[in-house]
Amino acid sequence: MDLLTPLETYCRLIIRAKEMEAQVPAVDPDEDPDNVDDFDDDAEDQALSVLEDELNSGVEEEMRAMLDDLADDQLAETLALAWVGRGTFDASEWEDAMAEANDTDPESSIDELLDMPLLASHLEAGLAAFDYSCEGVGQND
Repeated sequence: MDLLTPLETYCRLIIRAKEMEAQVPAVDPDEDPDNVDDFDDDAEDQALSVLEDELNSGVEEEMRAMLDDLADDQLAETLALAWVGRGTFDASEWEDAMAEANDTDPESSIDELLDMPLLASHLEAGLAAFDYSCEGVGQND
């Protein structure tokens, strides 16, 4: 299978998806979290807050823009690759995956991709199913 979308584009998407997945939403101070130690010491509270990070909407906006810039057939290919990587379709069912992805309107495809847990892993696995890899992509020799 030949990719319609440059491999470099997929690799950038994977990097951004990993960044988005790594973000941890800050805990609402009004909530009573079950898994946080209750210390009265302010130093302990500050130490815990280092592990938290506000969600960076810029990463999601960048990913949405990247996906929006793809042609409809490239967007369908991206969704189909994610489905193959997730196990919804097998690599041998590529034509079926592409047909279903082509039947999905572009905005719904973008939303599904951005809402997909482990998108980066699914894209990597989908690419690997067709012997593609981001290893070494973007590195100067």
